[in-house]
Amino acid sequence: MIDKILLEKLKSNFNEAYWFIKTNKVRTFLTALGIIFGVASVITMLAIGNGAEKEILSQLELVGVNNIVVTPLPDLEDETESDSEEETTNNESKKFSKGLDILDALSITKTIPSVKVVSPEIILDTYVINDGKQNSVKLIGVSPAFFDVSNIHIEKGKIFTKYQINNALPVCIIGKKVEKKLFTGESALGKQIKVKDVWLQVVGVIEEKLISDKAQEDLGIRDLNQDIYIPIKTFLVRYRDRKIITDNLDVSRNNQNGPKERIARGNYHQIDKLTIQVFNSNELKATAEVLSKLLKRKHNDVLDFEISIPIQLLKQQQKTKQIFNIVLSIIAGISLLIGGIGIMNIMLASVLERTKEIGIIRAIGATEEDVILQFLSESVLISVGGGIIGIIVGIIGAYVIEIVSGIETVLSLNSILLSFFIAVIVGLVFGIFPAKAAANKKPIQALRSE
Repeated sequence: MIDKILLEKLKSNFNEAYWFIKTNKVRTFLTALGIIFGVASVITMLAIGNGAEKEILSQLELVGVNNIVVTPLPDLEDETESDSEEETTNNESKKFSKGLDILDALSITKTIPSVKVVSPEIILDTYVINDGKQNSVKLIGVSPAFFDVSNIHIEKGKIFTKYQINNALPVCIIGKKVEKKLFTGESALGKQIKVKDVWLQVVGVIEEKLISDKAQEDLGIRDLNQDIYIPIKTFLVRYRDRKIITDNLDVSRNNQNGPKERIARGNYHQIDKLTIQVFNSNELKATAEVLSKLLKRKHNDVLDFEISIPIQLLKQQQKTKQIFNIVLSIIAGISLLIGGIGIMNIMLASVLERTKEIGIIRAIGATEEDVILQFLSESVLISVGGGIIGIIVGIIGAYVIEIVSGIETVLSLNSILLSFFIAVIVGLVFGIFPAKAAANKKPIQALRSE
C-alpha cells in the first residue's frame, strides 16, 4: 500500500514548488538553461552517432561483409629513358605481366578453398541512345555472381540465363535511374536500347539502392542505379577485350640515333575489378594473403594489382566515429554537470533568501523531512521542465544539423528517455545539498535572520 500521507506531502510540496517557480520565471529559466542545453546536446550527439552507425551498416550491405576486392594498377609511365647504360639495363630487365584477367578469376576459384565465389567486372564509360536521346552511362560486364556479391536484387525481370551468357547474347539489366530516364512512366522490360554501337534487350531492372556521395567517395562505390549490366562474355565479344589488343603491349624499340624507349602500356588488364567472397569473415585476412601470393606468381612477380578488404576500412571508420561520438557525449555530459551545479547554486541562494520562511514553517510544525521535500521538489521540477524543453531543442537541433550539414541523424526513443532520466537525476543529486542545508537550520535562528 502506498502511504497516503506521503502522497499528500509530495503533492503539497510540488504545488508549493510550482507556485515558487511560477513567481520567479526568469530566474528559473536561467537556472534551467544548463539542463536544457545539456539534454539537447545529449539527444543531438546520440542522433549523430545513430546516423553514423546506420550509414556504416548501409555501406556494409553495399560492399559485402565477406568480400575482398582486387583492382588492377595500370601502367601510367610515359617517359623516355636517359642515355645511361644503367637505366637502359633496368628497363630491359623489367618483368612482363599479363595483367588481371578472366583466367585469374578461374584460378582463384579452383585454388583457394576458402573462396565462395568470384565476381569479375569490366567497366566502360560510354553512352546509351533511346528515342534519339543520348545519355552517358557506365556499361558493366559482369557474371551472375555479381548480383549476389553486391547485394543487388532484381526488381523486375530476371537475371541472365546460361544460354544468354554462353552465347554472348546482346541482353542487359539496367539500373532504376536508367529506366526512369529512358522509359519515363513505362516498364523497360523487353525494350531495346542502343549502347554505343550495339542494340541490347532489357531483361531486368535492379531494385533502387540509396548510395550517398560520401559512400561513393570513401569506398569507391559506383551509383549502381545508373549502370547498365551485360554478361561479361557479351562485353568481351561485342565491345572490347583488352587482351587481344596489341597496341598497348609493353614493347621496346631501337631508335636509330638513341637508346631504347619504353612505351607505356596503359590499362592492359582484361578486367577492371575482381570481387572475391569468402565463406567466413574470419578467413578474410588469410585469404587475402594467399590471394596476393597467387596473383604475384601468375603475374610474373609484378605487383600490378591492389587488394583491399572493405569491411576492415569500414570498421576503422566506425572506430573513429565511435571515438568522436564518445568525445561529443562527454562534452554533452559536462553541459549537464554544469547545469546541475547551476541548479545547486540557485537553490543555495534561494535557501538564504527564504531563511525566515524556513523558520516559520519549522515553528508551526514542519519537520526536516518536509523542508527537504519542498526544496527537492523545486530542483526536480526545474530539471524536469528543463529536460522537456531540452528534448524539444535537441529534436529540432538534430533536424537542423541534417538539413544544413547533410549529416544523417537518427533520433531514437531510448536516447530521448535516457537524456530525460539523466536530467531528473541531476535535479535530485544537486538539489539534495541545498535541501539539507535548509532543513538543518534551527527554527529560532532562522526566525531571527534578516
